[in-house]
Amino acid sequence: MTLADILADRIRATGPIPVSEFMAEALGHPEYGYYMGRDPFGMAGDFITAPEISQMFGELIGLWCALVWQSMGAPKRVVLAEIGPGRGTLMADLLRAAQALPPFALALNVHLIETSPSLRNRQAQALTDRSVEWHERFEDLPDGPLLLVANELFDALPIRQLEKAGGVWRERVVALDEAGAFAFAQGPVVAEPPLAPAVLGAADGAVAELCPQGRALAGTIARRLAHQGGAALIIDYGYGKSAAGDSLQALKSHKRHPVLSGPGTADITAHVDFQALAEAASGLARAHGPVPQGSFLARLGLEERVRMLMQNATPEQAAHLASGARRLIDPGEMGTLFKVLALAAPLLPVPPGLEHD
Repeated sequence: MTLADILADRIRATGPIPVSEFMAEALGHPEYGYYMGRDPFGMAGDFITAPEISQMFGELIGLWCALVWQSMGAPKRVVLAEIGPGRGTLMADLLRAAQALPPFALALNVHLIETSPSLRNRQAQALTDRSVEWHERFEDLPDGPLLLVANELFDALPIRQLEKAGGVWRERVVALDEAGAFAFAQGPVVAEPPLAPAVLGAADGAVAELCPQGRALAGTIARRLAHQGGAALIIDYGYGKSAAGDSLQALKSHKRHPVLSGPGTADITAHVDFQALAEAASGLARAHGPVPQGSFLARLGLEERVRMLMQNATPEQAAHLASGARRLIDPGEMGTLFKVLALAAPLLPVPPGLEHD
């Protein structure tokens, strides 16, 4: 039995399922979900994230956290949490950088929010010298001022897709074609879709995407920040402003993969709507950004950090450092498509790197 068999049986029994349900099962099914039993990161996996490209990424996130902690009044204890922490690489680099400011390092109470047993094991290996607690949900974090990091988390949350036809929006669903293969189809009419005005008026044939789970999480984070203080840093690829478009994609072995083929065997993601996340936090926390990742890292001193590390590097190491920095900030690589949004307690100043141009 495969996940494809399970989903096909479900469709035969009860009819087509929403795209959101297909994506949720493909990524998070308890037994067959993509993230449940594998390490998808690195050259041997399916994709590479910024922390795996260069240690400087996590180090600069550590600097950001330290500066925000100072702006919070340097509380004696602060909850440092990462949601969707991958292999633990970012957190390991962040904590190493934190040692440069001993009072900050001593204040940190480290927590990871992770549902995958295999990834929890990798994170434990990366953080053997740290006291770390793991949680299933953001809501399970202990009380207190919070510093939260979410790098490439929101793009993996299930999305709904709506398709406009005949002047109305319909739910996009996954059905079975005549050969029994998964295929996209139009489902029921969505009478009052919660779409931004710029998307709502799109022409027939347009596809719109909604991420209810992402909006709900952003609102929950903002509520926590409003009541207990702190800031959250969200880094991902996507739209600065809400826009129509079909961004659903799958990756396998670093190559594009058909989205509906072999659910559970490939990563499935979609562009993040940063405007929607900011709106979900409105009235609770202040949203800063989004700004391009390249600008954010440059403002935090990426170029200076490269020069510092190169002083004692071999030629091979220097080339690796330069290549990593270029991938992180070059507009043709991750510098523009990837964006950074901060949610912060209302009275905090604008966090570093998030100043508008």
